[in-house]
Amino acid sequence: MRHQVMKLAGMPAMAVLLLWTPNPAAAQNTKTPAKTYSPRRMPDGHPDLQGTYDLATLTPVDRPSGAPAAYSKEEARKIEAFLAKQRANADAPLAGDRAAPPKGGVGVTGSLPITWELAGGKVGGYNTGWLDPGSTLTVVNGEFRSSIIVDPPDGRVPPMLPSASQRTAAVRARPTSDQQEQSADSDLDRTPGAYDDPERRPLGERCLLGFGSTSGPPALPDYFYNNLHQIVQTPDAVMILTEMVHDARIVRMNAKHLPKNIRLWMGDSIGHWEGDTLVVDTTNFTAKTRFRGSTEDLHVIERFSRTSDQTLLYRFTVDDPATWSKPWTGEYTWPATDGHIFEYACHEGNYALTDILKGARMREKELAATKAVK
Repeated sequence: MRHQVMKLAGMPAMAVLLLWTPNPAAAQNTKTPAKTYSPRRMPDGHPDLQGTYDLATLTPVDRPSGAPAAYSKEEARKIEAFLAKQRANADAPLAGDRAAPPKGGVGVTGSLPITWELAGGKVGGYNTGWLDPGSTLTVVNGEFRSSIIVDPPDGRVPPMLPSASQRTAAVRARPTSDQQEQSADSDLDRTPGAYDDPERRPLGERCLLGFGSTSGPPALPDYFYNNLHQIVQTPDAVMILTEMVHDARIVRMNAKHLPKNIRLWMGDSIGHWEGDTLVVDTTNFTAKTRFRGSTEDLHVIERFSRTSDQTLLYRFTVDDPATWSKPWTGEYTWPATDGHIFEYACHEGNYALTDILKGARMREKELAATKAVK
């Protein structure tokens, strides 16, 4: 297994992009004429989507304020070079005789992506050497995209409905949380009693499901590590294997959705072909995996298209009328890789959950002893 580190999902991928306010007109010159491409095909005649893909990218889900929809090549290279330099600085050796940090710790300074800071935390954790967030912006139709979201046009997820915001706030206010880590605050619950029940800890923390919607749907970059996804295709089913926590999603081809009373962590995915595009329709989600605060009625449609022998275009539309006022859409490129997917031995040598529960029990005994003395 490569790098492992806690992650708070749903956070911005690149705080540094906020520093750039390039000329939007420059991005207009990045488009190139479409080329005719004939994909390799399976015996049944449909395009062969099989392979292993690296989803790591510096392009965030939401567009940074003031950024254009796409950067020019020169602007993109400057952003990538700047982040590479920042990472190299963060990876530099620390002085062995350095002073102790102040009480409460210190965060990462400078213009590093916020994900790097949150991975280390203010009291220390994983340094950037453990992270693999990617080194390039995603390129779609010759454009260096500034966000994965393409609709609404501002490149940002629509605001939640007031009722949805209240629902999400109520979930976070509970003494314990049984929802997946899908927001920047989801595993920061400090309410007394939040660590009493192991079955109410986030699924990602329990190594049951990859955090940050890396397994999907929609399948998003996690901006941390273990970025590989593998597609295995047959006429009757398509399997999408996610390296993070070894999630395997099975898409049943030309099938009907399961009854509504059957709910799955990654939803019920059925697929069909529209020309050379694989369309995957997913419903029947569970409340245990609320994507950005969505309900069980979340509906996700994904489209997989081969654009070259080494590239897939992944496009998705998210719809939940009880959460957002309108559907929203994103897309980004999945580059093929020769890298191997390794076992995600999440619990190997991981005593965190055991220690959390032991600490809670010890605290209970201390409080009981204090009350007995009084």
